[in-house]
Amino acid sequence: MIMILNQWKNKLPSNTFWCVLFTLICINIFAVISGNNLLQQITKTLFIPIIFTYLLLIGKQIKTWILAFLLFSFTGDVTSNITASFMLLNISSFFYCLSYLSLIVAVATGIKKLKLDKVIRVYLISVFLINAILLYILFDLIKYYIPDSIEVTLFAVKSIALITLAFISFVDYLNSETKGSILFLIMVLCFAFSDVLHYISVYYLYNWSFVLLDRVLHIVGLLFLFNYINERNKTTSDIEIKAKAFLNSLH
Repeated sequence: MIMILNQWKNKLPSNTFWCVLFTLICINIFAVISGNNLLQQITKTLFIPIIFTYLLLIGKQIKTWILAFLLFSFTGDVTSNITASFMLLNISSFFYCLSYLSLIVAVATGIKKLKLDKVIRVYLISVFLINAILLYILFDLIKYYIPDSIEVTLFAVKSIALITLAFISFVDYLNSETKGSILFLIMVLCFAFSDVLHYISVYYLYNWSFVLLDRVLHIVGLLFLFNYINERNKTTSDIEIKAKAFLNSLH
């Protein structure tokens, strides 16, 4: 498998990935504006495989929990296209919940030591409570439009997971203030707003502009994830180089 990927890498031009991704984005935007549901469903499931394949081609290391997010999110995309029953929709929402929980573990395990003063802690708690209240208002509004009780429960779980994820990502950014942490935080915010717009357009008020903004935010979130993985690999490489230099100095 690795040999095949290396052969592809040598044969393909360096900008092939970005050309394919840009083309897919344009097709997705056209599908949303034209109302072509089949084309939307097809393009929706292609973004993660393309990004994942490119990461393998360029030899990037992916953390286990980030890999789990990609797997669960892709499964959610695939099952969300099969709308024959509420059971399949619930399965899709369940996998999306697992994907957000994977991101929570990924960012939480990266926080080694908290270095926040009392003022920042009070600010973080205030932001968390405000977002929790806003999401509760949204939940209280949308729950009357969701016909299935299991989907209501999954919406609540997914909303809590998103708030927790955004909160921990913000804590990580304020604690470390690294490029990787800000990329991760922006990615999470993109996914959160995308998810809110998805529920509004599906269960409350459908508007093609909401659907388009939902898809754009989700794609932008995936691109920030791609840059986050790149940044993590750079950091790891820097550590390895410094370690080698230190060992060489001992000799």
